[in-house]
Amino acid sequence: MNPRNFFAELKRRNVYKVAVAYAVVAWLLIQAASILFPTFDAPSWVMKVFIVAVALGFPIALLLAWAFELTPEGIKRTESVDELPNKPSRAHAWIYVIVIAGALSLGLFFLGRFTAPGKQSGSAEVPSKSIAVLPFESLSEDKSNAYFADGIQDEILARLSKIGDLKVISRTSTQKYKSAPTNLREIAQQLGVANILEGSVQKAGEQVRITVQLINALKDDHLWAETYDRKLSDVFGVESEIAQKIASSLEAKLTGREKETIASVGTRNPQAYEYYLRGLAQRNRSNEADTRQRIDAYGRAVELDPNFADAWAMLAIDQAIVFRSPEQSEELGENVRRAAETALRLAPDSALAHQAMGLYYGYCRNDDQAGLEQLEIAREHAPNDGAILGALGIFQRASGKVDEALATMKKAADLDPLNLNVWKALAATYSGLRQFADARSMLGRALALAPDDIDVIGGIAVNYQAEGNLDAAWQTLSPHPFQTPVEWAFVPYFDQYLLWRDYGFLIATMKSMNLESNKYPPIINAANDVVLANVYFLNQERDLAVQHAREAEREMQELRAKKLVLYELSADYIQMAAREGNRAEVQREIDYVFAKIGDNKWLATDAESWAAAGYALLGDLEKALPLLQDSLAKPNGTTIAYLKLDPAWDGVRNDPRFQKLLANKP
Repeated sequence: MNPRNFFAELKRRNVYKVAVAYAVVAWLLIQAASILFPTFDAPSWVMKVFIVAVALGFPIALLLAWAFELTPEGIKRTESVDELPNKPSRAHAWIYVIVIAGALSLGLFFLGRFTAPGKQSGSAEVPSKSIAVLPFESLSEDKSNAYFADGIQDEILARLSKIGDLKVISRTSTQKYKSAPTNLREIAQQLGVANILEGSVQKAGEQVRITVQLINALKDDHLWAETYDRKLSDVFGVESEIAQKIASSLEAKLTGREKETIASVGTRNPQAYEYYLRGLAQRNRSNEADTRQRIDAYGRAVELDPNFADAWAMLAIDQAIVFRSPEQSEELGENVRRAAETALRLAPDSALAHQAMGLYYGYCRNDDQAGLEQLEIAREHAPNDGAILGALGIFQRASGKVDEALATMKKAADLDPLNLNVWKALAATYSGLRQFADARSMLGRALALAPDDIDVIGGIAVNYQAEGNLDAAWQTLSPHPFQTPVEWAFVPYFDQYLLWRDYGFLIATMKSMNLESNKYPPIINAANDVVLANVYFLNQERDLAVQHAREAEREMQELRAKKLVLYELSADYIQMAAREGNRAEVQREIDYVFAKIGDNKWLATDAESWAAAGYALLGDLEKALPLLQDSLAKPNGTTIAYLKLDPAWDGVRNDPRFQKLLANKP
């Protein structure tokens, strides 16, 4: 056929008109469906099927237009129509159809635009590819097997956290809820997710049954449920199967590396696996006894399977946490190094192994830059791991990358919204930036989670004190009793009276606590003597002050010999030695502090104010001023309010150079 005749035939048979009309009507139908399907909570696949059906109808419509024609006598084959007498042309009728369809389409667009229900607060930004794994219910008759359910939940979470295309809520937040709750929609809204995974685990001897179900909590739509029956010796791959099925159901895109990581199995040794799960089950418990139990459990796991990389990594992480406490030792630091290096050798792409190595560098070697590099790698391999993000934010802050730290901490808060420590870390960062209102806002979030947490309450007061608003600080503290020295909240209470210069009250209060008894640990006893020495000096009771200062120096020497000193005590110790006139001890302690903090830029500015106070008390303003200027100019340094109120600066308060320093800052 001649191409010219073919296109003329297409026109004669109205194929062009049908194509245009079909396209317009199809667009109209898709617009209507996009508005109506969500109204009736239709699953997302319904819209996809509808669009495919509309697309498949297009060639069918063209074939029908070629073969048939609508006439006053009805639908007839085109060849038959050619034999009928000519009728008045309706050449423009199809234009009217298009105009009417276009008007309806436009009307539907504006209908959807202006009548769609407004987004609800709390769920407006909930991504569809988001999930919280609630605590698994233990159905085992033997109650001692409850750890197995907790450990399985943690393992599934660990795999999901490695998928960059998902938002996965951390275990610290999901542990707040019981197994199989009834208010799933409310929980999903509180956690900021669309989907909830529930499950149960039953362990009887060598048999394990794991039951899980995935639910779209916002739509109350059960996506799938599955039961896995395994022998204990063959249970290792279940977490991987579940994680992969979740990713598939939520249409999360997995990279090749993510698929490989999720599918990996850490051990084939059932006993080693059980000990590992015992450790994971206590992961969110922070007291000393629980930490020791976790270390013992991971230690047994690596004894049973020396190639169990994740167990080596968790062993190093918990040992590094212990190393941060006063109980430091070269032996413990060496144990952390060995465990972290073993984990990294066995699994070079393991997020846990890089996290362990990062904590070793930062906690055990004071090398925050090397620690940061390792934690950045850990984040690449597990972008949704709240623990890794929390640590990364702290190390970014230590390296002077405060804006990046804030962004990382906010992501951690998004993934772990019920974790008190996440909000405390954000508050400390804002406070260091001297954005005290924002800091109090973060502490308000923490207080909503734990209304009676005295450390959070004390933190709010500290922010008011840093601004010089002692009245607001006291309104925050006064409903609660003065804390004992074993609580961190002792500090804001003590500072409140110190800034008020009510030294007599402080002496009387501390005496009433019977601080000289043996009920406190050695580090607390040393701190008590340091603090009392300073207060006696300020209260012009030098003999008693020197008595406590001598005792504090002896206690500190013993603690240093055992490597049990917390450097935070150095701030008061420097002032005590300076008031005593012991210039050599002041310098020795200042040198110790700066050696201890290493390359930590966040702590350095705070330490500069400590050193400056010691020099000022010795009457050496020449040394104090440069340190003060730097501390005031950088994050986490001192504030003008503290310089104006703290009695440590009374000796230089009238010096013109000090006055000029205060005048140059807001």
